[in-house]
Parts: sequence; C-alpha cells; structure tokens
Amino acid sequence: MTDDFRIEKDSMGEVKVPKDALYAAQTQRAVENFPVSGIPIRRPLIAALGMIKSSAARVNGASGAIPEEVAALIQSAAQEVIEGKLDEHFPIDIYQTGSGTSSNMNANEVIANRASQLSAEKNLKVHPNDHVNCGQSSNDTFPTAIRIAAVMETQADLIPALKELIKAFQDKGAEYAHVVKTGRTHLMDAMPVTLEQEFGGYARQLELGIERLQSSLERMRELPMGGTAVGTGINTPPEFPPAFAEEVSKLSGESMREAENHFEAQSTVDAPVEMSGQLKTIAVGLLKIVNDLRWMNSGPNAGLGEIQLAALQPGSSIMPGKVNR
Repeated sequence: MTDDFRIEKDSMGEVKVPKDALYAAQTQRAVENFPVSGIPIRRPLIAALGMIKSSAARVNGASGAIPEEVAALIQSAAQEVIEGKLDEHFPIDIYQTGSGTSSNMNANEVIANRASQLSAEKNLKVHPNDHVNCGQSSNDTFPTAIRIAAVMETQADLIPALKELIKAFQDKGAEYAHVVKTGRTHLMDAMPVTLEQEFGGYARQLELGIERLQSSLERMRELPMGGTAVGTGINTPPEFPPAFAEEVSKLSGESMREAENHFEAQSTVDAPVEMSGQLKTIAVGLLKIVNDLRWMNSGPNAGLGEIQLAALQPGSSIMPGKVNR
C-alpha cells in the first residue's frame, strides 16, 4: 500500500522506501539491484562500519571539517549501530558492488537519518555524504571495515576458543599420562607413545596456529582509511588518517594504525589473503586432529577402541545401539 512507503530522491530520481526505514534511496536501489542470497552483511561488519563513522565524525568535528554539534549527533547514532540496535536497517545482500559502496551508503544514510531524529529539538539536518561520509570513500571505508571486523572477531572469539581447546588437550593429556598406546605410521603399528604425548602434540599444533594467526593480524591492523577514492587522499587532510586510526583504536579496543602505503592497502588484498591462509592452516590442523580421534575411537568391537568419545545421539535407523561419534 502507498501508506507503507515514502518517496526519497537521489541523483537518479525518485525511489519508494519503506516508511519506517532509516535508510534512503541508495540503499533501496541496492536492495532491488542485488536480490541474490537473502543474506545481509554480518553483525561484526555492521559494527565496524559504525566504529568508522563514529571515529571519522570525532576527527572531523575536532578539525572543523563538520560542525561539532553534527559530529556529536553522528557519534550518538553510530553508537547505536555499533551496539546492534539498528541492524534491521541494514538489508543489503552480501553479494553486492565489489567496492562495498552500497553498504557504505547504507551506513551513511542510516546514521544520518538517525542523527537527524536525535536532533529533533534543534532541527539539525545531518547529510549522509557531506557529514557522515566526510573525508571518506567507499574504497577506503569498506576495506577498513573488513580489517577491523576481522581483527576484533579473531581476538574476541577465535583465539580464546582455540586457547580453551589447547587447555582441554593439556588437561586430558595430564589425566591420562599413564596410558601407553601404539603409535602408528601409515596406520600400521609403530613404536609406543602415551596419550599425553599425542595430546601434547595437538596442543602445540594449535599454539603455533595462534602464533601464525596473530602475526598475520599485524598486517590487518594497517588501515586503508584516508586514501579515499584511489589512495591519493584527495578531499582529506593529511592529519585525518593517523587521527582516525587513533580514534578507532580507542573505540575498538584494538591497536590500529594508518597504512604505510595507501595505494598498496587499497589496491591489494594481501593482508586478508595472508590471514585467510593462516585460518586455513588452523582448519587443516583441526581436521587432522579430529581424524586421529575418530580413528582411535573406532569400534567398539572391530576397531582400534583406544579412546571412547562421548555418545551424543543414536547413529542408525536399522542397528539398535549403534552410535557414530
């Protein structure tokens, strides 16, 4: 129904937008242009975009690039994005423009409209491009968001989970240090080993995986922000990039820095590819570990039967009592 929509305008003309949506014309066009998977961008990336807009607003407000009053409103609206309060207003599919322009403008429009709502008493109009996107381009914003999200999620979730698994192997190894079993090469009997030695090997493998991953994160901490469209930094003062990195470090709780070379940071994906490689190394290691455990658990009557993993559910519709671990 007509009452369910409002009319927004951009350089291409009028667009119907859901009346309660905080986004505007460019976001709606992207929704219509990319109905691919039905999967929107993930929460960590949305939060990273919020951090970028908040940090940029603080720097731009302090430098006079935008009014301080507007900068404060942007920061308040961006904080709601960071906290996940506005996720429903980020509908664009993960398969979209390669530069991330659609999601960048989604963030700009949502934050601008929410900031304008927050200024209702003063009737200030916050603009998505002139204010929220001041000193930025999608070409430095989106790769910066990817790096921030990847660093934060790795530090907050993946590394702690791996450390917990390492401790579990160490504890279980100590518990069964007295158990001696057959070592194997090519699945054939070899020299004896203890379970503590085997589990200690698993723990060390994961420790090395964390070390490699943390090393790759050092390159991910170099932020492209400040290079704007093509790396030259056009429309952005030279003091913006380091000041931005300082602000986003405070907001994220992770140490970030300006990229040493903006052309490299924006025209390549070497750092994310390096990190991806280390994640793959860890994944391959985990597959090796679980395959070992599966072999040792095989049986119960005609397999190795050296360990017994917890039974989680019945494993067969025809063989009563069969459990697949």
